[in-house]
Amino acid sequence: MGHAGRLPVEAGASSASLRHDEESFADFAYRMLCDELIVLDIKPGEPLNDEVISRRLGVGRTPIREAMKRLESDHLVVAYPRRGTFAAGVDIKDLAEISEIRQLLEPVAAARAARHASPQLRKEIRDFAHEVAQLLPRIQSQQDLMRLDMRVHRMIYRATGSRHLEDILVRYDNLATRIWSLVLEKLPPVSEHIAQHIELLECIAAGDSDAAARLTTRHVTDFENLIRAVL
Repeated sequence: MGHAGRLPVEAGASSASLRHDEESFADFAYRMLCDELIVLDIKPGEPLNDEVISRRLGVGRTPIREAMKRLESDHLVVAYPRRGTFAAGVDIKDLAEISEIRQLLEPVAAARAARHASPQLRKEIRDFAHEVAQLLPRIQSQQDLMRLDMRVHRMIYRATGSRHLEDILVRYDNLATRIWSLVLEKLPPVSEHIAQHIELLECIAAGDSDAAARLTTRHVTDFENLIRAVL
């Protein structure tokens, strides 16, 4: 899941060119579909036909089916016997529960990352903080800003060194971002919200676990308040 949420490549690139060298076809299909489901390029309730997706992504139907099973376990798609597979709905009523779980776990993840990240990873986090600062003024698309936000979260989750915590948080961040996507057109530019990550990443790189946890709590709370303000 480490590649999920990357900013899109230049328009016109073929799907095949997007697959990373180390990726299986099933992992590639999962990553591409996951991104499309999260930012609602695939609309809630839309049917997902494995033959059509196979042609579009240029991979076989077996990897597509494997990806679909993973997406179902992530609550991003729903499969019905004899009816097919559909993009899961987005229920605003889930916001409170999702936010409560994230408010508990996200600060734990940030603090753990500050304590446990390797020296090499700390340098990578510092470099990424600089990259975020450089990218923010250049990104106009709200969807691309969301993808940048997802990249930051995944960097932090990976830095925890806990695969189980990473898996849980990726799942809930995906669900939160789908809710964000649903009201995206009503939101003011979210670049200021994402800019909070720069200080957070620097605190994690510096090993300041208390500050990392505090900033993360504020970020998750601000996210929920931002969404509620437009509902």
